[in-house]
Amino acid sequence: MNWQRARTDEKKNARKEAIYQAAFTLFKNNGYDKVSFNAIAVEAGFTKSNMYRYFSSKGEIFLNVFADLFEQWAGDFSLQLRTLEQGVAAKYFADIWLNSMLSHPKLLDLMPILFTSLERNSSFEQLIEFKRLSVNLLYHLTLDITRIYPDIEGEKAFKLLNLSYAATTNSWTAAMQSDELKKLYQLDEFQALKPDFETDLTTSIEIIIHGLKASNQPNE
Repeated sequence: MNWQRARTDEKKNARKEAIYQAAFTLFKNNGYDKVSFNAIAVEAGFTKSNMYRYFSSKGEIFLNVFADLFEQWAGDFSLQLRTLEQGVAAKYFADIWLNSMLSHPKLLDLMPILFTSLERNSSFEQLIEFKRLSVNLLYHLTLDITRIYPDIEGEKAFKLLNLSYAATTNSWTAAMQSDELKKLYQLDEFQALKPDFETDLTTSIEIIIHGLKASNQPNE
């Protein structure tokens, strides 16, 4: 279906949502580099010229799709953090992080290619807008973290979020195995190397929390 030019905000939002859905499908199935601006237009039912009414590049589309998913996750994660009492064991924080991520599978699928998009295909203006949104969302999460762990505040709270994000990306990428890797990990000699997304991620986050707490202790 070809879209006619949108004349109201509601229709414009519907057009953008169609582009978001088409872009996500293509990025997930093909990766970032194999998706073109024109391919997104075709998938969404747009002409290429009509697409330029909404976005200027593939990189801009990706960042907008990711920002939308990230904002949804951050809101949900914040609500879940508010259920935790002060000083709760690191395991409970790690479990809530894991469950929040599993509740947003689209975000997980795009996380591994975020930095590829940011570093190679985005303009300075697009990066500024995206980073400002990210920092604002992360700042509100740091307040939730400091309420739970008063000794993890300011830069350390940001560090907890950044390291947890990196651990999530690495663990999710490792868990996306080819058929050949799945066969390999069935062999006894490689069982210890088999990735386990949930266990690997929660263990990593617990280690991060304990490490940040330990850094507050004076050296003997």
